[in-house]
Amino acid sequence: MAAVQDEIPGLVIHTVRQPGDQPASIQAQFETFHQLNPWVLRALETLTADYLKRGARRVGIGMLFEVLRWRYVTATEGDDEFRLNNNFRSRYVRLLIERHPEWARAFEVRSLRTE
Repeated sequence: MAAVQDEIPGLVIHTVRQPGDQPASIQAQFETFHQLNPWVLRALETLTADYLKRGARRVGIGMLFEVLRWRYVTATEGDDEFRLNNNFRSRYVRLLIERHPEWARAFEVRSLRTE
């Protein structure tokens, strides 16, 4: 198994499978991705804090993902493609609110369709 990636540049990508070669749930995929790439949450925290500090009342996780993608690509060189799965947006919002309850009103959170 690959080592945990703590900082940009670099991203560890693994296809997560359950026994019987069934695809893992989105939650299981997210947990593996988050464990291997803890810098993503830290980067999202930094972006959110900065945006709210500038006077914004609401923030969208979609916007944060796109900013993170843009910053990552412009800050790195090489052939490695940066992949940030949109299926993980709802999980990251929940982590952000869990770690920063004062941000709960800034994000719109909907119920999960899948676990």
